Amino acid sequence: MAPHLPLGAHRALVRALAEVQRRRPDGVTITGHHNRNHIAPLGRPLAYLLGVDSGQVRAKFRTPFETVEVVPRHWRREADVLRVVSERLSEVPRCLADFGTWSVHQYLTGSALADLAPKGPVGEERLEALADFFGRLAHVPCHVLPPPPGDWPTDGDSTAFLRRLARFTEQRVHLPNRPRFGRLFDAVGVPRDAVDRFLSSVPDLTRRPFALLHTDVHRANVVLTPTEDGERIAVIDWELALIGDPLHDLATHLVRMDYDESERELMTGLWAGAMRRAGHADMTAGLDRDLRHYLGFEYVQSVYPDVMRAALALPAGPGDTHFGTAAESVCRAMRRAWGPLALPCEPPDAYTAARALRLWHTEDRAGRGPGGGAAGGTGRTGAHERPERMELSEPLEGLERHGS
Repeated sequence: MAPHLPLGAHRALVRALAEVQRRRPDGVTITGHHNRNHIAPLGRPLAYLLGVDSGQVRAKFRTPFETVEVVPRHWRREADVLRVVSERLSEVPRCLADFGTWSVHQYLTGSALADLAPKGPVGEERLEALADFFGRLAHVPCHVLPPPPGDWPTDGDSTAFLRRLARFTEQRVHLPNRPRFGRLFDAVGVPRDAVDRFLSSVPDLTRRPFALLHTDVHRANVVLTPTEDGERIAVIDWELALIGDPLHDLATHLVRMDYDESERELMTGLWAGAMRRAGHADMTAGLDRDLRHYLGFEYVQSVYPDVMRAALALPAGPGDTHFGTAAESVCRAMRRAWGPLALPCEPPDAYTAARALRLWHTEDRAGRGPGGGAAGGTGRTGAHERPERMELSEPLEGLERHGS
């Protein structure tokens, strides 16, 4: 901080200079489904005020979107989490300034794993590095974080934690979206009691100490930076962090990384080993029995956003290719959830899903006016605008790509 400036004046000057930098026309704008990030140099005056060595250092000027929540969020401001995490995990980029509606973050040079390995094997060395990350994350003390909601499950109550996640899915994702998407859910085979059906199959889980969870460690959120002896892995984008059962973090990671079976098994073993070496063997208790229930939950809860995402991605005048692509996404989501839901019949085929999407699209457009907005009011965006944003539990294709 500049020593001759009072705190209020310092903050006002930082904001004014940051406002100029984030509007620089020579910067790069990267848009994801959580944030819009403008990448630009800090400039010497702003760098000095923020305690950064050089004005040439690039930063992310980050503006979050108003989104439809489909996963629970503990903290509205990512900066509250980063303030604690970046002090203990040095590779995690710091939040340099937070203005409430937007913020300035360190920009991490490197390449996203999604760019280097968009699908397929990741490699044992990288899996080991990711497992080490989870072990180090477990060291972050929960008591130094902002408190979770007052009605959050108590430390160690893994059963209540999973049920809380499931109830969020039912009460905040499924039911609020039934008016618009209910007939589509029904047509592709999503049972109306999907959450209750899943919960009825889940026994009492082993008690495990709660920890800080990232909950969104997928390929686009893993940044690789070359080093003299290889590469360094850093995990970015902490918006969805929460406190809970560490098996949930492992399960979301396994699902969203889309590992093949051999790497999924390898990563599970490496995760358990890293947690034990870090002194958190109690966080791996019941792993063999309970992990499958967290994986099952991931598949069940993702059905709703995946189906809605496929529908909302359709353009105003979709053709067969659009419906075919959307149907593939719906069918994949339904196939993954079929086992955890213990449904007796077969999941929908591509023809059934495409037909359901066609009917939904026709009815939705008719009910929302010729311009795409709700009849008599505002609503869905027009054909020339971006589709509605949803805060999804799995990354959209084209989610923020971390440039070099």
